[in-house]
Amino acid sequence: MAGQEHVVKALTNALDQQRLHHAYLFTGTRGIGKTTVSRILAKSLNCTGPNGSGGITSSPCGVCDACTAIDADRYVDYIELDAASNRSIEEVRDLIERAAYKPAVGRFKVFMIDEAHQLTRDAFNALLKTLEEPPEYLKFVLATTDPEKMLPTVLSRCLQFNLRPMAPEVVTEHLAHVLAAESVPADDGALRLLGRAARGSMRDALSLTDQAIAYGGGRLTESGVEAMLGVVGSGLVLQLLQALASREGPRVVDAAHALRAAGGSPASVLEQLAQRLQQIAVAQVVPARLTAATPDDAEFFAFSAAFAPDELQLLYSLVVHGRGELALVSDDHSGLLMVLLRYLAFASGAPTPTAAIPAIPELRPSAAPTVATQGQRGAPLRAPSPPSAQTALPPVPAPAAVIAVTSASVAETTAAATAIAPPTVSATVPADAAGVPTALEQTEPVCDPALAERWDSAVRAMAAAGALSGLVRELAWQGSLASVVPGPPARWRLAVAHESLRGVAIVDRLTEALRLHVDGALHLQVISGDPQDTPARRDAAERNRRQAEAEQAIRNDPLVQELLQQFGTARLVPGSVKPL
Repeated sequence: MAGQEHVVKALTNALDQQRLHHAYLFTGTRGIGKTTVSRILAKSLNCTGPNGSGGITSSPCGVCDACTAIDADRYVDYIELDAASNRSIEEVRDLIERAAYKPAVGRFKVFMIDEAHQLTRDAFNALLKTLEEPPEYLKFVLATTDPEKMLPTVLSRCLQFNLRPMAPEVVTEHLAHVLAAESVPADDGALRLLGRAARGSMRDALSLTDQAIAYGGGRLTESGVEAMLGVVGSGLVLQLLQALASREGPRVVDAAHALRAAGGSPASVLEQLAQRLQQIAVAQVVPARLTAATPDDAEFFAFSAAFAPDELQLLYSLVVHGRGELALVSDDHSGLLMVLLRYLAFASGAPTPTAAIPAIPELRPSAAPTVATQGQRGAPLRAPSPPSAQTALPPVPAPAAVIAVTSASVAETTAAATAIAPPTVSATVPADAAGVPTALEQTEPVCDPALAERWDSAVRAMAAAGALSGLVRELAWQGSLASVVPGPPARWRLAVAHESLRGVAIVDRLTEALRLHVDGALHLQVISGDPQDTPARRDAAERNRRQAEAEQAIRNDPLVQELLQQFGTARLVPGSVKPL
């Protein structure tokens, strides 16, 4: 019963003083020992000692017939009922009938009902009478993860104990004890990772430890457990914190990309970040209460001076709430990056100098700036103040990245595309830092039979190979190829009407699928347009054609024509005819 000393002490005193209750209720989250304490209590009540002459005890021997039979789940006077699958009144009535008979071999008959809150109301009512006036030889043990769903009349008849989730340190200490007894070598760092991953559940901790032993071939190493759990090393989290503390956008982006390359899941990264921020907050308020359990902890504690207390609380709140937003985006790594950049949008004050981090190469060219001065490296990003009602809005200057179509880079691309598709772009073209157009506003419908056929064949081939799914498949199905400029790299422009399908993550995933399909370098641009010939429209046209043929075949069928003539009110129900 590791980590449940308050329950152990209360039951020990009750057993030693022979002050026994007729019904016990153990509550708490899953995997913290509710069933275990029930079996230990059953052994304490029925233990006969090594010599067969023992009585009720708080220290069952573990070797007598009663103790060994309960451990092996074959003790006739200890009955467990899983209310999750046996919740009706019939099962409870059967249990009550068995309660009428005295113990067969033991001192007490113990009925244990697991997940008791799932019993039906009728089952609870049937159990009430026996709970209120049980025979002297009968003890009830109820276990539940949700005591609020139990009838108050049942709760009032039970002696209630609340088992608490275990602290990571308690789980780590118990795992070290178990592995030492099993002669399994384990790193201290690996045990700490397992202790945190268990989330207070000893059962989960033991299950994860079994997996880690199998993963590591009989040895627990910190790197092996990190790979198994999908977490990243503390060094990368330290780099990310340094980037956030200095409020430098490029370093934050580089750190996020480094975490992705290391294989860390965004949810795990945010969880690790939240744990470290909590430790830093404690170090700010009561530094004497926090001790460095590992060498890494000392480095993280140094951040207590790098963050203002209010900014630290803001970052913690953004990180915690950001985990729930990851499921709302198609690319969870993009969601992680947005959570981190959101802090820069709110942070204020001058950049805080922090320790240097290893240089990470820039992932994007930085020759052409794309934001205004306040977005430069090291300066916080601020939202503009709203204008007052009496002040006229100043003229908005054109974005720095918008260039005229007469510039050399766009003119060359447009001229090359003219040989395949007529130009249908507007007067301005946004460009990225490398001068590559990133979006083209379409002013005319896109419809080139040759390009449409090429795109249709490519999409169907990728779909057959299983390379398209979700929104990526929808983008491919709803798009139409506007132009192709030979490479390398080849430049494909895809027109699509729906703005929701032009997200960066979706386009990136479709680009990767296309590169595998054409087996070469390729740059894909998704533009706004009105595609007239898409795979989706071709499928719809084919369905309509087959539907029309089926309906016409029914109308031409001699038997159907005879029935329509025979019954004057007979008619074909629209939509009831389906093509085979």
